[in-house]
Amino acid sequence: MPKGASDIADLRLVVLKKTIESYMTPPNLHFMTAFPSENNESDSIEWESIVGTRGLTPFAAPGSPAKETSLTGHGAGRAMAAYWKEKLFFDEVFLNNLRQVGSRQTYMPAARKVAQETKNLRNRCDRRKEWMFCKMMTEGSFEYLGRGEVKVSVDYSVPSAHLVTLAADRKWDSGTNRDIVDDIADARLYLQNKAAAQVTHAIFTSEVLKLLQQDKGILQIMANSGFAGQPGLNAYLTNPIPALQNLFQIPNMLVYDEMYEIRTYLTAAVTLNSTVTIYVEDATDFEVGAELTFHDVSAGTSEDSTISAVSAENGTVTVDTAPVASYVKGEDYVSMTKKFISESKFAMYCNTVEGDQIAGYYNAPFGLARSYGMKVKSWDVEDPEGRYVMVENKGLPVLYRPKGVYVLTVK
Repeated sequence: MPKGASDIADLRLVVLKKTIESYMTPPNLHFMTAFPSENNESDSIEWESIVGTRGLTPFAAPGSPAKETSLTGHGAGRAMAAYWKEKLFFDEVFLNNLRQVGSRQTYMPAARKVAQETKNLRNRCDRRKEWMFCKMMTEGSFEYLGRGEVKVSVDYSVPSAHLVTLAADRKWDSGTNRDIVDDIADARLYLQNKAAAQVTHAIFTSEVLKLLQQDKGILQIMANSGFAGQPGLNAYLTNPIPALQNLFQIPNMLVYDEMYEIRTYLTAAVTLNSTVTIYVEDATDFEVGAELTFHDVSAGTSEDSTISAVSAENGTVTVDTAPVASYVKGEDYVSMTKKFISESKFAMYCNTVEGDQIAGYYNAPFGLARSYGMKVKSWDVEDPEGRYVMVENKGLPVLYRPKGVYVLTVK
């Protein structure tokens, strides 16, 4: 194989850059396309959280001086931008297949592989951005790695009264005194009054939608064929969202089931029926309560166990039950697949207040070229011989109106 890969059209940097950037953002990602982006001068992100704007200009007697007003109440937010990147290695055998342009048996499968893997790089880069938005909008904070591998936490100062966990007897799945209609109506009214704006969106998963569909109180309302112009209960059961939007006076109710996967290799062997503390390359994104899937690469099998603790500092994920098979260090891996929005949350927000959107995103500069947004890099290596392709990005979502969101934990 000739030194370098510059003769391979599919892997030239200009081609890779154009290819990766031309891929559409996954259409099902909601928040990262719902709010505007702008470039920041440095990786230190600062923003103002506005408290109120709906004042009234005071009356004044003709000929009298105007009364002096004060600046709009606000809080200041500051955090370092998050940085994320990932690289992919193409070895010499794969690259040589790409050189055989005339052969459908070698070139075409290799070209398809390049297209699929570069698309996956782009998708994962976008999903990290969406993950940050979802954490901000539904939990009010999230953690990421800062310089020197130090864990950084950004808190958006969402009032605790806007992040509500229902009492046990009010839980939508098992509460003895549950009243979903009352809970949503009260939450919507509270958010509307505190934000001084109309609630425009509610977002939740299919698990919460199932609770809404099966709720006796809602079913009783929908059984009235004259309700909100709906044709009746059967229409509600087959197409519930329009009826729920009418019932709760929320114009956009979104069932959001988009998911992400976290995968990392084992750094210590796992012994069957014994090991519950799992050592991995990177434990950062694993979450307590989620399912950890063990993958035996050689056997092609897998099994699940529930995560009971996570230590990113120690690189460990603890499970409540030891796996029934053994797994090999460096060969086998574990993964976690999770929805962006928790299956137990019903989140609402006002898209705008006084015509200004409640959230946004700041791109931060990175690299010697001070690049903004997603950037593609590619370079050759000689031992082992091959080529790396890398995607990187840097930035931070910001919340200008912390009182513009309200989240119910319903089960």
